[in-house]
Amino acid sequence: MLQDHITVQNRHRDFIKKICETGIIYALKDEKGYATSYSTEIEYEDGESVQIICFWSDAARAKSCIENEWKHYEPSLISLNEFVENWCLGMNNDGLLAGTNFDNHLFGYEAEPLELILDIISELKASGKSLELRKFENIEDMENKVREVLEN
Repeated sequence: MLQDHITVQNRHRDFIKKICETGIIYALKDEKGYATSYSTEIEYEDGESVQIICFWSDAARAKSCIENEWKHYEPSLISLNEFVENWCLGMNNDGLLAGTNFDNHLFGYEAEPLELILDIISELKASGKSLELRKFENIEDMENKVREVLEN
């Protein structure tokens, strides 16, 4: 079990690193929407598992999950700035989690969307990169506003 936890953590770190390098995130999409799963760790107040929207750092990983209930899905690209400004903020508002680099057994990292934004910002800063944002002045502005929300 510890090995699985370490593997999932490493895949999450790889996800952050790669999406910050490429500026691209992959999701699986069909005519009804995006590929989702359910948390094995977090539940809503009513006892239902929290829903997760799954994302990958490369097309090959995403394609490896196109089977069983996701067999009709196709990889869909999302830009990094759209991901942090629209997807992560939207998932936070909707009470959803982000799943990163899930494997074909639907096993992966479950991230709180605002924490995921902070992880991405941290990696961007560490690599000397920035992000062109529409809803925020810059990544520092976004980071400050996300931290304010998390503190309240």
